[in-house]
Amino acid sequence: MEEKKVSLWQIFAVFAKIGAFTIGGGYAMIPIIQAEMQRRGWIPEEDLPDIVALSQSAPGVMAVNISIFAGHKMRGLKGSIAATLGSITPSFLIILAIAMFFSAFKDNPWVVRAFMGIRPVVIALIAVPMVNMAKKSCKSWWAWLLAVAALVLVAFLNVSPIYIILCVLVLGFSISWYRIKHTRA
Repeated sequence: MEEKKVSLWQIFAVFAKIGAFTIGGGYAMIPIIQAEMQRRGWIPEEDLPDIVALSQSAPGVMAVNISIFAGHKMRGLKGSIAATLGSITPSFLIILAIAMFFSAFKDNPWVVRAFMGIRPVVIALIAVPMVNMAKKSCKSWWAWLLAVAALVLVAFLNVSPIYIILCVLVLGFSISWYRIKHTRA
């Protein structure tokens, strides 16, 4: 897929729409960003897992990191700024409005029930793109093994993702070094 030249205003507007209609943060943004980027032909489908991996590895908020990397992929530094401002502006305005009015409604049973009902939907919004990315990215049994091991370590054993990333980096460099050393011999 050939990447299209896109205006900064378009980047801002699309990421503002994504930011306005995403409940649940960065992970919940992934399927919407994927759909928008593919529909518009702005970022190739195969680049999205790399953007998500970089976003997870970088410090900071996942939604902002995804916006930074996706915007940079499209238009460099200016694209990063446009995408980031687009994705955070709706949240900022919504939080500002909630802060001004929510204290009057926070104990309202309808509001409490609405937020309880949103939780399972957010879980699904996060799980579906992760499963889809795993299907596309894990092409061998050892890739699936690493993915499942990382899931178990993070989700059930509370191991920091930083340690997992460092271990996989060391493993990857070691395997590469071993292969290079033995192909020369």
